[in-house]
Amino acid sequence: MASIAVYSVKGGVGKTTLAVNLAWCAASISRRKTLLWDLDAANGSGFLLGIDPKKKRSADSVFADGVDPLKLIQPTGHANLDLLPADESIRTLGRQLDRLGKKKRLAKLAEALARNYDRIIFDCPPVLNELSGQVMRAADLVIVPLPPSPLSARAFDVVVEEVRGSGKGHPPILPVLSMIDLRRTLHREAREANPKWPAIPLASAIEQCAVERKPVGAFAPRAPAARAIAQLWTAIERKLAAR
Repeated sequence: MASIAVYSVKGGVGKTTLAVNLAWCAASISRRKTLLWDLDAANGSGFLLGIDPKKKRSADSVFADGVDPLKLIQPTGHANLDLLPADESIRTLGRQLDRLGKKKRLAKLAEALARNYDRIIFDCPPVLNELSGQVMRAADLVIVPLPPSPLSARAFDVVVEEVRGSGKGHPPILPVLSMIDLRRTLHREAREANPKWPAIPLASAIEQCAVERKPVGAFAPRAPAARAIAQLWTAIERKLAAR
């Protein structure tokens, strides 16, 4: 099993959309049994997969001793892809984890789920707290989506510091240029400055994910955005294989 965190300290960077699409690639392209674990109280991953939240707020209960996370997992409409949804109960999860004092609680839960899943994708909230620290200790790879702007570059530096602060043997980081439009000068300059970084275009097909409530590869597999995400997934699998 390998776990992948899609993380940014800055909102509005396409993080959840990327997490959902990568999870779909893991399940549909690599044919791996995949769990998308939504750790963002907004429950965006569930929405994009067409799963409406249950009335009972219980997402935080998975971190309590003796609670089986499998009881909270829901199937999606896509083969090999399940969702551990979020809800408002995890809005204060960072403080709850602080009180628990168990620095590797998320990592131990992920290890237990390895009996059922080949890949776990964490859709992380844009926070710097105990939850982000737990994610860094649980992840084998951290994906950081970065729209081409000076603020995004600063945000990336913050993520690098957070990952390195997670301890020895911290996970590798893969920056991804997201929402890139090469008609714009700033975007072209960002691409030229980082030619080896994977890039995801600004595309109507990706925006349609929120309308279709499906990953782009499920409804527009020939779209350039779908191909770019699939190429990114191939690069991720290569990094994981090289561990």
